[in-house]
Amino acid sequence: MSLLVFVAVLGVALAATAISWQTAVRREKELDLMFAGNQIRQAIALYYHRSPGDVKEFPKRLQDLLKDPRFPTVERHLRRLYRDPLTGRSEWGLVASPDGGIMGVFSLAPGTPIRTVDFGPAEPDRPASYRDWKFVVNP
Repeated sequence: MSLLVFVAVLGVALAATAISWQTAVRREKELDLMFAGNQIRQAIALYYHRSPGDVKEFPKRLQDLLKDPRFPTVERHLRRLYRDPLTGRSEWGLVASPDGGIMGVFSLAPGTPIRTVDFGPAEPDRPASYRDWKFVVNP
């Protein structure tokens, strides 16, 4: 009888540990998403502010951040395209600018985030889903 109680208690403890581990992994992915999204947002801002001439423009593709086609020499605003840590894919949702370029990105992952506060000035306030975490340049 005591062995059965021990196994039951051990099962409950393992289940609680698994839930805690899963939450820790989600929190880590959320931090990775914030890092990658902010890196892309900063690269878009550099692309915009370093536009040659008087007319500022946003990139037409995310790949333009890797090698800016507007300059004769290599101009890199981003070293590599980050994968979305929540989906594991390099595909991002794109926030279109009025001129048809890209002024921001967001995750295409479904689900409700654990983190809902303390994002800083560039991130959303109390997002309802991961798609609400938009990393946008506001000129």
